[in-house]
Amino acid sequence: MIYELSNPVTKTLVTHLRDQRRDAIRFRHTVAELTKQLVYEALKDFPLIEKEIVPWQGDGIFSTIDEENIVVVTVLRAGLPMLDSVMELLPNAVAGFLAMKRDETTHESKLYYDRLPDCKGKNILLVDPMVATGGSMNDALELIKTKKPKRIIALNIIGSPEGLEAVSSAHKDVDIYIAQIDERLDENKYIIPGLGDAGDRAYNTLE
Repeated sequence: MIYELSNPVTKTLVTHLRDQRRDAIRFRHTVAELTKQLVYEALKDFPLIEKEIVPWQGDGIFSTIDEENIVVVTVLRAGLPMLDSVMELLPNAVAGFLAMKRDETTHESKLYYDRLPDCKGKNILLVDPMVATGGSMNDALELIKTKKPKRIIALNIIGSPEGLEAVSSAHKDVDIYIAQIDERLDENKYIIPGLGDAGDRAYNTLE
């Protein structure tokens, strides 16, 4: 299932991201804020466990998300601000990393780095700002599924209808939470209107 956020604040923040005058630090901050909104929505029905803690007075047992059974997987490097944002919310979760590079001729992605922790029986949050053709996300999902997770949820900032259809068709068991679905892909497989290159904009590596 694909869930597109409809909150006016979400739409406003996505509009801020599209502004090419937005500097790197504000770009990362806005991505982080949007990620938190995605997490709130994606985990709103998550089961809670009871955990014994030491509150300000005495001992107590309180309800909480089972953070230790959540693995946050990011696709480098554009997904790093999203990863940091989730880990701020869920500091006891575990992080995993994948790196893929797009071939500008074939428009296909190639995996060149895999640092996934134990995912067996865990809930996976796959964070990646943009879904263009859906190729890199499909590759990431296929790899994650070999690790036998319990559930996979994808969190994305923007995506094309074509890419989202490709992912949802190939992985019907994966829920996708996205801030905004854009119009289309152009002839070079870039999202229109899009954001530009999220990794370059987040880390000042624009040529």
